[in-house]
Amino acid sequence: MAVNDVFVMDAWGKERGVKDEMLMLADGNGEYTKALGLELDVTKFGLGMRGQRFSMVVNDGVVEQLNIDPEGFQLSSAECMLNQL
Repeated sequence: MAVNDVFVMDAWGKERGVKDEMLMLADGNGEYTKALGLELDVTKFGLGMRGQRFSMVVNDGVVEQLNIDPEGFQLSSAECMLNQL
């Protein structure tokens, strides 16, 4: 999921060869990100409101694991996520 539009997410998924292996979710207005308390204000860089770097494991609509990376991507990396499954 990213604070981006559905067209960007679709193109990103196609470019990365995701297919049906992962759901590329668009949070165009950042409403879900804001509801999670994970918004990131980067308006001073001309980028508006975005989302912090995070990853989560969700099963049947329930967040089972939430990893927030204030710096870098150690907690939101694919390797970290795979170890949590």
